[in-house]
Amino acid sequence: MWKKIGIAAIAFAVIVIVLNRTVGDTLVLHYMQKQVVKNLSGERFAEFPDGLNIVLCGAGSPIPDSTRAGPCVAVIAGPQIVVVDAGSGSVRNLPLSGIPVGKVAAVFLTHFHSDHIDDLGDLMMQRWGNAAHTTPLPVYGPPGVEQVVAGFNMAYGLDDSYRVAHHGPTIIPPGGAGGVAKTFATPKPGEGLVVYEQDGLKVTSFVVDHGPVAPAVGYRFDYKGRSAVLSGDTKKSANLEQFAKGADLLVHEAISPALVSVLTAGAKEAGVANIEQITIDILNYHTTPVEAAEIAEAAGVKHLLYYHLVPALPLQRLDSIFLRGVSDVYKGRVTVGKDRSWVALPANSDKVIVGRRRSP
Repeated sequence: MWKKIGIAAIAFAVIVIVLNRTVGDTLVLHYMQKQVVKNLSGERFAEFPDGLNIVLCGAGSPIPDSTRAGPCVAVIAGPQIVVVDAGSGSVRNLPLSGIPVGKVAAVFLTHFHSDHIDDLGDLMMQRWGNAAHTTPLPVYGPPGVEQVVAGFNMAYGLDDSYRVAHHGPTIIPPGGAGGVAKTFATPKPGEGLVVYEQDGLKVTSFVVDHGPVAPAVGYRFDYKGRSAVLSGDTKKSANLEQFAKGADLLVHEAISPALVSVLTAGAKEAGVANIEQITIDILNYHTTPVEAAEIAEAAGVKHLLYYHLVPALPLQRLDSIFLRGVSDVYKGRVTVGKDRSWVALPANSDKVIVGRRRSP
């Protein structure tokens, strides 16, 4: 009997191998095509509930992190998609999150540090090519945004011409290349400046303190009774607290002095003096996790989502060190952001739904 079972098992294994070789590729390619259809048809985008949806397309910082791209936040308000900042490697997280790059309506820049604009050129190109746009991508920001946009337009000028020449102007309309700067005045402390209002989505800019970097701003998003505030890079800011009052969600940058001190000690031990000094300097123009939590508590925010995390947190154990003292000052819910972290704020309700967008 055992001999017969053994022969049967071998025969079954041979059949599996043969089927895998003859049918396996067909099944894999069929599944691949289904995923393409799902992404291009907007089926995954339809999963977002009506209301405000916040997705981190980049939760990291300039410090290399295998799990977090540079700072980038996608804001979805009904059918509208806008993006705040475009850090290195962040644009690829949009389609991975089910967010069609071709439908991005506008970009808002908080300031002009390189880690917040690294992927802007790629975002412009991907948005253009994915939807055959005939007009450039609007890029909003305080004074200086026109220089940034002009620089990317110049740098990508040759690439733009190649793509039109290769595919033709019907497929890649020349007028849709690059971006167009939408400059707004830097708001004064205590002053909110509405910089965008479209189909029920209102975007208000306010000044933050990232000195010596200036101008630097944060943004408040309001849509169908829900609100989210994004800090950009800043020290602890009373002005930000003012504009976060009553918000459903605060997306705030954070730097952990305890963990950064390890970087400082390591740089000193390695004898790399300039990195040692940089790790000391970065502490004076960012916000600690506890300070961000104090802002959230004082403003009565329902949920606090950390992003632009410094340093990288490659181990889960580091999250608890990063959050030390936060629960002492803030009684709301907290999320340590990762790429594709997702907070849904359904329209005209008080629900805050926290999850993570899956890859296809």
